[in-house]
Amino acid sequence: MSEGSGRSRLEEFAEIIKRDEPLAPYTYLKVGGPAEILSQPRSVDELKAVVRKCLQSRISLRVLGCGCSILVRDEGVHGVVVRLNDPAFTRIDVNERHVRAGAGAALSALISEAARNGLAGLESLVGIPGTVGGALHCNAGDRSGEIGQFVRSVEVLDDQGEVQVRERDELRFAYRWSNLEEPVILSAEFELEKDRADAIVKRLRKTWIQRKAHQPLSFQASSRPFRDPRGLNAGTLIAQAGLVGTRVGGVEISDKDPSFVVADAGATARDVLRLIELIRTRVREHAGIELESEITVW
Repeated sequence: MSEGSGRSRLEEFAEIIKRDEPLAPYTYLKVGGPAEILSQPRSVDELKAVVRKCLQSRISLRVLGCGCSILVRDEGVHGVVVRLNDPAFTRIDVNERHVRAGAGAALSALISEAARNGLAGLESLVGIPGTVGGALHCNAGDRSGEIGQFVRSVEVLDDQGEVQVRERDELRFAYRWSNLEEPVILSAEFELEKDRADAIVKRLRKTWIQRKAHQPLSFQASSRPFRDPRGLNAGTLIAQAGLVGTRVGGVEISDKDPSFVVADAGATARDVLRLIELIRTRVREHAGIELESEITVW
């Protein structure tokens, strides 16, 4: 879709849009410029209307989840950015072994609701930030499990702005990838296994402790810019290249886990981009490995 402006063509959506809305507060790194238009629909019908308008008018459309893997450039974003934070998009329902979750729901909320209902399988994802939609799009997970293996169906808005259901046999999941390329993911249904609540909680706690031990402190603005190459760890490669603690402007490589970059107050998106490029170059020179981006740059 083109990078067209939507400033003069979305007056009919005045109740659910904000113009020149700063996006930094909606992202983990807390840097970057504003969205030309931020839309926060209150229903699927309102969302469909916005999406169709963007498609018909060739206005650039992006969906923002929790912002854990998004870097907004300092000059901001043209077109429309949609946030699915209304209850219409965050609801989670449990029916025996099946859980239906809205794409705007936090992944942590999905995991907690499953555990409360004695449903196992998602414990390996605890501590991974993101929304259900974002987790599906990139098949969040690690060697111990990925979200895609539990999906039965996914509801999406297609490139005509129509609701479609993608069944399991239409879906493809691989390492950090899915074939969910439609403009918007609406919801998904998961099939899990019954287990004792105490056993599930024990696994949750173990994974949570292990994951949090290697992440920056919760009050720090941080993100993980690179995927782990298969069989390797990006943080280890960065450390071996002698980059721990390296700083560019207001952004530095975390000394707790070099997989992360941490942004101070006053940091810019340009600082982040320069540090990412420095890391990529040094690791390539030291290890002969080209690190792949985990962050999407807007």
